[in-house]
Amino acid sequence: MELTTRTTGTTRITGTTDSTEAARSTRRTAVQDADGMAVASFILGLVGLLVLNVFLGPVAIVLASVALWRGTARRGRAFLGLGLGIADLAVLVAFMQFDNTVSWSF
Repeated sequence: MELTTRTTGTTRITGTTDSTEAARSTRRTAVQDADGMAVASFILGLVGLLVLNVFLGPVAIVLASVALWRGTARRGRAFLGLGLGIADLAVLVAFMQFDNTVSWSF
């Protein structure tokens, strides 16, 4: 896309905005990706408290860390996902100590 200005009937090209628009688009996409990671870490951490906490806990921790590192706008959800991922692993360790197995059941 080119910026143009009209002066007394003539058109003069003043510059291009392709690189600026691409940079804005890339930044917007990165923030949206980070926001999605924050929400995903929260959901996986929450579900991980009930099932598959050996897998979902570490995934929630990694997603929350990456979302925070990328500068998500949903910092609260990222911190909740991080806390829930750590809680998943704590629940797993507690039940492993109780059952003396790698998995747990009620």
